[in-house]
Amino acid sequence: MSREEFIDMPLHQKIKTLYVEGTFVVGIRYYRHKVNLYLLEKEYVEVFYNHKEDKIDKIDFLPRDHSRMKFYLDQIKIG
Repeated sequence: MSREEFIDMPLHQKIKTLYVEGTFVVGIRYYRHKVNLYLLEKEYVEVFYNHKEDKIDKIDFLPRDHSRMKFYLDQIKIG
């Protein structure tokens, strides 16, 4: 599946695709969201869950050079 195909999917299909084909990496707190990071093929995908509203606000690719990457790296132990 291409990146564009994933972007064009409805939210429920993105969730199913990540659950079936993705690998959960780590979760962080980021402002009002719990953000779960998944590896889908060779791309990182973030799921922004708003716990106060009990809904997913956004699912999007994480650029490897994004400043938020440092929050994930603090949680991952590389041996």
